[in-house]
Amino acid sequence: MVTSDIMTPLVALLKECSTGLDTNQVSPKKCREMNKHYIEDIANEAINLLWNICECNSTAVYIFNKERCLEAVLHCMKKFSTNVDLAISVANCLQAVTEDNPDLLASFNASAQQVLETVMMCPENTMKHILLRTLIAGTIWNIKDTIPPGSLGSMVNAILKVFSESLAIDAGETIIHMNEAEKNRLKLAAETEENMSDVVDTCVLSEDDNMEEIPKEKLRRENDVSDLLPSDKWELKEVTALLTAQQTALEIIVNMCCSEDPSDDEWEELSSSDESDLFMENSYNEGSGLLMTPLCLSDEVHSAFLNNLIPKKILEKTAYPNSVAVDICMHNPSWKPLMKKLNAVQCRALTCLHSILLVSDVDCLGGASALQSLAQHLSQLVFSKTEFPKDTEFLEAITSALRALLQTMASKNISQCMTPEQLLALCEAGIHSSNASVRVNVVSILGISGSVLAKGQDTAETLKMIGKFLLEVAVKESSLVVAGEALDALFDVFADGEEAEKAAIEIKLLPTLKEFQPVFRMRMRKEGKGQYSADQLCVLDNVKMNLRRFIAYQETLGKTPA
Repeated sequence: MVTSDIMTPLVALLKECSTGLDTNQVSPKKCREMNKHYIEDIANEAINLLWNICECNSTAVYIFNKERCLEAVLHCMKKFSTNVDLAISVANCLQAVTEDNPDLLASFNASAQQVLETVMMCPENTMKHILLRTLIAGTIWNIKDTIPPGSLGSMVNAILKVFSESLAIDAGETIIHMNEAEKNRLKLAAETEENMSDVVDTCVLSEDDNMEEIPKEKLRRENDVSDLLPSDKWELKEVTALLTAQQTALEIIVNMCCSEDPSDDEWEELSSSDESDLFMENSYNEGSGLLMTPLCLSDEVHSAFLNNLIPKKILEKTAYPNSVAVDICMHNPSWKPLMKKLNAVQCRALTCLHSILLVSDVDCLGGASALQSLAQHLSQLVFSKTEFPKDTEFLEAITSALRALLQTMASKNISQCMTPEQLLALCEAGIHSSNASVRVNVVSILGISGSVLAKGQDTAETLKMIGKFLLEVAVKESSLVVAGEALDALFDVFADGEEAEKAAIEIKLLPTLKEFQPVFRMRMRKEGKGQYSADQLCVLDNVKMNLRRFIAYQETLGKTPA
């Protein structure tokens, strides 16, 4: 579409709609009412199209910048108080075009920022307005470099309050409530229709012969109350908006965790802000259940974000959806698409948890007991179902979170709650996933747990099972990246310890690796270039070097069987 120059007419249409919104204010009343929704509906469609194109095409973003579309888009945003659907379309578009787009930042002057702040602070509590505020918060985060240092602390806290508001809502309970509201609305509509039919059938004019009976269709039209009833499927749209808001909030928090650190001045300003202090004092309590502090700006802020426990509401979102809500969705065709969104929120929460674990130390996470409880929680997610989870997105998210958690626990010598049998079951299932990231994660998990077991007593038998599994993956895995991860895991498990040495001899680790070494080198030469990124090749080169060193180390142990 961009190659076919869709942007030229689309930009022209957008600017025409923006101008038309102002024209409505001065046109005669009759024309104003006629044109108002017409122009806003066209603007909504145009911005939706612009959003989708810009989200997947850099040339479209370049044209957006060059043609100064921001002004027209923000002008449409000013209709948020009367047309929230149009405002949501604008917010989606803004979040897309502001991501990694430094050329656009100069266009966000004080006036433009004021429009965004006004929308983000709007008091309406519908789910659509929660989604709108969440999207705008994401846009403001994208343009944070344009915010004056003196306002940065309060702005970040305002963003996090929006996310807290979104995540505090129980989506399962909302589905139950909205489904009941839909039933009541449809029942009322059916009763109203039935009553109107009775009125039409019995309504006859005077017996005066000169009077004619009013046509039934005209009478129905004059007594039509459909415009006074809620729009079709509004309850479903509200739930959809909530789930989208929660998914968006979690995704932005992940980006915050991965953000670059700011200057010292930014951190000092944030730390000294009165609003920041007030927010941090009240950020965690049993009522709201969510610790939200600006984890995004520096290590110090990461620590503040996790000052007590892992944010309760983020953790709650990692659980499986409410069973009653799931039943409603599964047995109602129009609500069934919500299942995908419920699962997406759970996966984003797990990814968010993974990111938090990567950037936080044990004390900030709540200490050893909190991490052990978290390990039990994640284990239940994996093993509580009668069948092992098969959804690829969920498996990648849960194994990533488990990997980060077990690594954190191992680094601090915190005892792990998953049994070797559970770990092997997880790895046996995960290694057959079509997703290479899942396979990398389960291999790494086994390596982490095996290295912990190697330090204990009477663990040789378990280490043998782990070693056999990892050797088989290294030798038979089709992906070099996964095979390399399996080799790395073997190096960790059998690096040291009497139990590891016993197990290594029994599974013939050294001769197997010596036989596999030339095969691995040959595969790297044949498959490396063109199939893997530069970063992956760098890791694989390190694995190749470590394989040579590990074999030499094993040979010096003098444990090679005759």
